[in-house]
Amino acid sequence: MTPKSRSLILATLCGLACAARIDAAETFDTGRATSGARIDAAAAEATADAAPTVVLLGGLAGEDATSTAVRDAVAAFEAGGTRGLRLLAVPVANPDAVPLAFPPAGVAYRENREAHVLWRWLGTQAPDLVLVAGADDQGLLAALAEHAPADIGRMPARRLAAGEDLGALATLPRSEAHAEIERRRARSPRQLAEQLAEHYGRDFDQPWYIGAVALVARLELGHLDEVRQLAEPWVDGTRDSLARPNALVMAGHIVFTELARRTNDERYTRLVRRVADLGFDEAGNMLEAMPFHGEYSDSVFMGTTIAAQAGALTGERRYFDMAARHLTFMQALVLRPDGLYRHQPATDAAWGRGNGFAALGLALTLAELPENHAGHTLALTSYRSLMAALLPLQNRDGLWRNVVDHPGAYPELSGTAMIGFALARGLRAGWLVDVCESTARMTSLEQYLERAAILGADPRGGAMAMLFATELMRRE
Repeated sequence: MTPKSRSLILATLCGLACAARIDAAETFDTGRATSGARIDAAAAEATADAAPTVVLLGGLAGEDATSTAVRDAVAAFEAGGTRGLRLLAVPVANPDAVPLAFPPAGVAYRENREAHVLWRWLGTQAPDLVLVAGADDQGLLAALAEHAPADIGRMPARRLAAGEDLGALATLPRSEAHAEIERRRARSPRQLAEQLAEHYGRDFDQPWYIGAVALVARLELGHLDEVRQLAEPWVDGTRDSLARPNALVMAGHIVFTELARRTNDERYTRLVRRVADLGFDEAGNMLEAMPFHGEYSDSVFMGTTIAAQAGALTGERRYFDMAARHLTFMQALVLRPDGLYRHQPATDAAWGRGNGFAALGLALTLAELPENHAGHTLALTSYRSLMAALLPLQNRDGLWRNVVDHPGAYPELSGTAMIGFALARGLRAGWLVDVCESTARMTSLEQYLERAAILGADPRGGAMAMLFATELMRRE
């Protein structure tokens, strides 16, 4: 993994959409239209990092003369020599010519897709100026005058003047949005993790993985006493953590693993062992796999990790054997020939968080399996294969998509955080030598592409971002 790749991951975590430097205009996708058509943009980078960013938009009512005007403006800008600004241009922002309304209403990106794509993309790019070609702006200019796209910050917007020299905009003042994105980028991983800890990991009313991940991150921040207090009802017998066993609950027990290591309190180890024992019959024989997997790739994390952790805590080899057996079982169901994971056998879609779960599970499991156990070789080979498959799919802003190998699918935070954690852990351990809504069983690629994109607070995204941030803290 190159230094540039690592910097892109950090920028993603801190909320910055930062592009790779290029000499000629690069074409990339910003999203997908209702018909599935890609919505493409071109980027012409500035010669200085501190240069302002200008976004130029055309085709808000479909491919028309404004699209030609945008392409001509980009060509003229490229031919102008020294670039004093960063130009991002979308010639056809609305390929299907559907009605647009801003700010967009409905579920992103299931409803009013084109409007959501443009609105959120503007927010993450945080330009200092938005220019719209032509008279028909579909209400965008009025909306930008009143609202902050993606809740990032305000940005000036106006119409592109006929024959306007874009190079003359090099002295633009920084927009509110640009200043906010730079503020987020400047945060250290610890600062980000502490900010997230103000909102996440504050309760453990359900012993599920979502809360557990946030609590593990809080432990990394040194909040031991608070985490022990939240976990205590599940430890002292007041509440039964396996009263309603399922995969989410099994994975939720990873917090007890971390507490056992920090306190040497055997009560925590007993809880972890109790979950791992679900993989054995009454005679102590291994089952075919850990239960409650539902054939989901999520179980590469939710079933494999806790079994391996039980082995590490107790020293009993049978738990390592169970972790390896479960991993092998799951890979037979969901591992694709290209190294990515389908979410479940009903469709071949490589869902982003589904691959994030696999990445997280492999990274956490590798940290537990002894190197002399055959399962370690399996997990290491699997980890390296998945990282090799995922790295080329990172988009130019440093994120992975909601369907990782589908251009135009929206970038998604929780999957990015899990993959980023796995990469960071692998770099630190030497294994590498160089927010989507909850998703049940989908039966088509389109259903995965249309999973709701949550813009505000979300426990999954927050918890995974905390975990990623605390892993990056170890590299500071």
